[in-house]
Amino acid sequence: MTLTSDSVDLRTTPLSATIGAEIRGVDLTRPLSDTTVRELRDRLLQYKVIFFPGQHLEPDQHVALARNFGEPTPAHPVLPGLDRFPEVFEIDYSRAAQLRESYGDVVDRYDGLSWHTDVTFVERPPLGSILNAVVIPAAGGDTMFSDQHAAYEALSEPLRGFLEGLVAVHDGQRAFGAILKAREDGGGEWEGKQYKSLDPVEHPVVRTHPETGRKSLFVNAGFTSHIKGLSLAESDALLQFLYAHATKPQFTVRYHWHAGDLGFWDNRVTQHRVVGDFGGQHRVIQRVTLRGDQPA
Repeated sequence: MTLTSDSVDLRTTPLSATIGAEIRGVDLTRPLSDTTVRELRDRLLQYKVIFFPGQHLEPDQHVALARNFGEPTPAHPVLPGLDRFPEVFEIDYSRAAQLRESYGDVVDRYDGLSWHTDVTFVERPPLGSILNAVVIPAAGGDTMFSDQHAAYEALSEPLRGFLEGLVAVHDGQRAFGAILKAREDGGGEWEGKQYKSLDPVEHPVVRTHPETGRKSLFVNAGFTSHIKGLSLAESDALLQFLYAHATKPQFTVRYHWHAGDLGFWDNRVTQHRVVGDFGGQHRVIQRVTLRGDQPA
């Protein structure tokens, strides 16, 4: 697919039947025209995650790019951003290994090794995230993404109807409570307030995308604790089914990074995870998230 935008040739290559596309022909280190921004946003809505090889953005360029698509959030409600760029959340996987020694396997949710949707434990989770691949291992370290609209559509009509009446509780305490408690500065910042504690929030099990109007599953093993109104046994059984269903291979795409690549995913309709097959090799990514809305 080729789109022409103010002399920019956006060459778009789909990477699977339902999710993921690679886009070439645009330099994201330079200011973008309004037309290019609109066309890239259209590609994001269509493919749910889009990748731009070989961009090599510096943190200031990364933040400037994100502002074309919305308002960047602070780096994370619990974890700090870079000193000069508080919007940039950096994960150095060597550092993650050190945290694991202190806090145990819960750090898998910090470094993204488990399936999750970013920051669903707040009232307004991010619209999307833009990831900059800074240091990539010689082998391994891919990221997988799953299309939650396709997963929802593949369910039977009676089950879809049942799920649409349910509310799930999302809780960041299990993943980040110990790290928040250990912070010496009182906590992180999100939506203009300091996060000194992690209080559970409620979101619909099925949300409607505010731009496309399409429905998708909105539960994830990283942060969903239970479904409101069901017994614990019922909730656990239903969630385990949904987690397994939502990440079936037919709904996913796997991306092999190179240093300098950029990935932009719609957090409202995807889950993702890092493939933890790179051993002790160095891996560093930087991420900027965009302010979202309250799921409905």
